[in-house]
Amino acid sequence: WFSGDDVYMSNENERQEYVLNENGIIFVGNARYIEARGWYYGQFQDLLNICLTMLDLSLYYRQDPAMDVSRRGDPKYVGRVISSMINGNDNDNGVLLGKWQGSFHSHENPSRWDGSVVILKKWRQDNYRPVQYGQCWVFAGVMCTVLRCLGIPTRLVSNFNSAHDVDRNLSIDKYYDSAGRSLNISKDSTWDYHVWNESWFIRPDLGRAYSGWQVLDATPQEQSRG
Repeated sequence: WFSGDDVYMSNENERQEYVLNENGIIFVGNARYIEARGWYYGQFQDLLNICLTMLDLSLYYRQDPAMDVSRRGDPKYVGRVISSMINGNDNDNGVLLGKWQGSFHSHENPSRWDGSVVILKKWRQDNYRPVQYGQCWVFAGVMCTVLRCLGIPTRLVSNFNSAHDVDRNLSIDKYYDSAGRSLNISKDSTWDYHVWNESWFIRPDLGRAYSGWQVLDATPQEQSRG
């Protein structure tokens, strides 16, 4: 609400939706059959201490506590730390462990989750061991909760026929031999859908034209900066 804040959002309706709303819809499925899943963010349900502990458990804090704490007023930095801590696939006490195939019988099937509060409280109850299991919409739902709890306007984005461009040449490559047989040598793929987050803050490092919605993705894919 304060116009001098990096996360200031001038539109009152947008503040109601992207900061204060505790309920939402996450779109999943595929381009021909889009399913709307209800999700309870619950960012005001006694989660603040859990979210602050998340910052203290991060590799960023463990490597340099003074530097980490000094940068917690910067939403760019906080967004990167939280996007790392939402998933536990890099051994940093993250909130959720990702799993996309095989059996889920010994733990929670990702499709059973319908809100963030139970996941975050289970994470704390289990002494900050990753909750099993999550997939992209679960990571995005929990990240939205944490960032809204910390005062950063956040929303979810669903993309269908979502290109996964591993070698970053801006194309999905497929290879065939001279007889037209498919060669399984490309790691590029197209997912039915993918869900990530956008958060609202200014970008003094890039210039006014880049301020506004910023992409953040907590789903573990390839390594980023190690």
